[in-house]
Amino acid sequence: MRDFFRTLTGRVVLVTAATAVVAVIVTALVAVPVAIRSVNTQIRAELVEQSKIAVELLTTEKQAARERIVMDLRGEDVEVYLVRRGQVDRSGLPPRVVQQVAAGLQVNTRSPVDGRPSFIVGQPLSGQRSGVILTRPVATGTAGRVLGSIWIAMLAGLAGGILAGALLARFIARPIRLAAGAAAHLTAGDRSVRIPRRGPAEAADLADAINQLATALQISEGRERDFLLSVSHELRTPLATIRGYAEALADGVVAEDGAVKAGATMLAEADRLDRLISDLLVLSRLEAADLPLDVVPVDVVELVRAAADAWAARCAPDGPLLRVQLPTTPLVVETDPGRIRQVIDGLCENALRVVPAGAPLVLAVHAAEHAAVIEVRDGGPGFTDDDLRVAFERGALNRRYRGIRKVGSGLGLALAARLVARLGGRISAGHAPEGGAMFTVELPYPSRTLP
Repeated sequence: MRDFFRTLTGRVVLVTAATAVVAVIVTALVAVPVAIRSVNTQIRAELVEQSKIAVELLTTEKQAARERIVMDLRGEDVEVYLVRRGQVDRSGLPPRVVQQVAAGLQVNTRSPVDGRPSFIVGQPLSGQRSGVILTRPVATGTAGRVLGSIWIAMLAGLAGGILAGALLARFIARPIRLAAGAAAHLTAGDRSVRIPRRGPAEAADLADAINQLATALQISEGRERDFLLSVSHELRTPLATIRGYAEALADGVVAEDGAVKAGATMLAEADRLDRLISDLLVLSRLEAADLPLDVVPVDVVELVRAAADAWAARCAPDGPLLRVQLPTTPLVVETDPGRIRQVIDGLCENALRVVPAGAPLVLAVHAAEHAAVIEVRDGGPGFTDDDLRVAFERGALNRRYRGIRKVGSGLGLALAARLVARLGGRISAGHAPEGGAMFTVELPYPSRTLP
């Protein structure tokens, strides 16, 4: 029972039962005073009518009839007092009532008579300082009679409230139980689970949220599988090369004059593996939001000029034609220069992989209204509009173009997008005027006056 009231159903039943009890108590508190007031009002009205009749009869009937009238009234718990010459025939009445009737005034009041709260009605008689006064005690025991007459209805209302609470609790708890069951299936790895969308708006919203979560998990896990497949392929390729040359060296297949070339090839593949693992590490730390950043004032023009100097050696003499377009004035932003250089290098490496010899590779900087803009453009094969929509998803372009043209691990663009976003900037992909791809990095500056 204790565990039952810890559930939503138990608490709803408890609340509705408590509400029903409060409603019953309030009903009783309201009904009893109303009933008492109604009974007393009726008693007072009857006493007034009886006083009028008594006056008429007492002034016309004989002594025996008068005594019979008094006895009849007493049988109805009404006491009769006669006032003659300003004096009442017996004690117990408030003196002011006797004085008012003796003065020829009608009286209709409530006051103690012989210590009992009573209604008092007085009518003057024709004659010198005479009258009739009738008293009747205020109704008592009415509360008990009222409660005795309505207790069955009150219990029925209480039982109905508890039953309604149980039905309401079941109605409310059902979508929550369905959601809990669906969550358990999702935890167990079942991504096909869905909840029917029915019931009140809140239940439908809960079903939509669970269904959207299941769909998102299904899509995310599909992307993760594809990503792991592409990464495993990228890891396997250099490992196979290193393994092949290592076996050849171990078996003495490689001649002495070929050992240098074999070592250089193995070193290049090892560097490739190192870059891939470093990208995976940085990407994972970015997604966990624990990558340290060193944000300082940076002149973007000088940063891109240094990157161009470094890439000029790799482009010549049989590579792309490197062009640099820089403004004459500095563009200072607050960012991490090492991370931005990492983004530029990654974009240049992607371009160098597919841009044919003699085609342009452009590094450009210009000032926008609120940001310094870095552009990396090339004259390579470029992207389709569909490619641009998924360009920054991990492994998306790798899956599309593997086996068609040279591709990387699929991490570079995803890493660049997350780095730029982490630094408060924005990166986008588009079509370059040179015919290939264009990547635009916008780095905001707090304030700047354009020349």
